[in-house]
Amino acid sequence: QTSTSNATTHVKIPPRMGNCCACLESAGAVDGSSVEMKKQRGGGGGSGGKMAPSLTLSRRMSAPSVAIDGEMVRISGNGLALVGCSIEQDAAYWEWQIERTSGSSADDGDDDDDDDDNAPKFGVATRKDQKFYRALQAAEIDDNEMSADDGTALMRSVSVRDGDTVGVAVQQSDLPMIQFLLNGEPLHEIAINRFRGSVFPAIYVREGIKAEVVFDEDNFKELSPHARFGPLIAARGII
Repeated sequence: QTSTSNATTHVKIPPRMGNCCACLESAGAVDGSSVEMKKQRGGGGGSGGKMAPSLTLSRRMSAPSVAIDGEMVRISGNGLALVGCSIEQDAAYWEWQIERTSGSSADDGDDDDDDDDNAPKFGVATRKDQKFYRALQAAEIDDNEMSADDGTALMRSVSVRDGDTVGVAVQQSDLPMIQFLLNGEPLHEIAINRFRGSVFPAIYVREGIKAEVVFDEDNFKELSPHARFGPLIAARGII
């Protein structure tokens, strides 16, 4: 007699070689034997994008002074925010698409007056938690030197206008490097060389700016600096 099994079949979708990131935002236990990719509404830059749920901003690793939208891809306020997946691949590219709110200093076109101290920062950061932000706030209140460590050592300031796109390209093989692009133009002078350790896509947002992080290449506004820089793909179970 032949028996029929009704066990659910899990479809495994292998990430492209070198293009995966370790998820830290999983809600529960994850089956490490399978890599499950799901479609998220909004897709980090469009309703048709395919993206794992973990490729979103992490409230646990972001400052309490920032506001993150319901889809977890748009941010405003003032402070540091991290995406909930570390970068594990050899080369990756993502974008921050910028909206300037009315009345912000760059709306009048005087970008030269928008000095780096007031510009948003882009790049990567090591893992953060709410304990870090509480210690940072306490250090700032006490005017302690520790306040100099605001988590942005691997980030750079970029002055932006409404509608701008800031691209970030991270290379970890050979010579580790973080490259920055503004509307597709490389900003060679602020590139970061030689970094180590596990890092996460990050932004230090400023008042008057809203930013949306985009990982879906179908929704990129610009090209990556080289074909080897593919979009991040979140792979569950790779921790």
